[in-house]
Amino acid sequence: MTRYVIDAPAALDLAERAAAVGAAHSLVAPALLKSQVLTALYQAVARGDLTRADASRRLDHLRSLRIRYLSDRVSQATAWKIADALGLPDTLNAEYIAVTQLQADALIALDPALAEAAAGLVRVAPTGELS
Repeated sequence: MTRYVIDAPAALDLAERAAAVGAAHSLVAPALLKSQVLTALYQAVARGDLTRADASRRLDHLRSLRIRYLSDRVSQATAWKIADALGLPDTLNAEYIAVTQLQADALIALDPALAEAAAGLVRVAPTGELS
């Protein structure tokens, strides 16, 4: 089984397309993904880009993907080290990289800044690998 970490833009893309994840794959993410996705959907509803019902359907779809969320001491300590080594202004992107290093085979990052920061530290994969 191949384990993938997905970032918030990738999660939102999966939700928008109601995309399935292949049976041979599992999804992992730092716990902050839940808040980032919820915030993005809330903001889309507030802007009038989505209805509340559409946002709820997308959240339900993401819940159906059975993403394993992590936020333990080891991943936090690793994120701190990565953020420090890369000179990042915060640990948000470093958390995705840390969880990938510790618990996954690859990172699917549609956020260009995260993909760039992760290059050379973990394998960055396209969303097509989830099929």
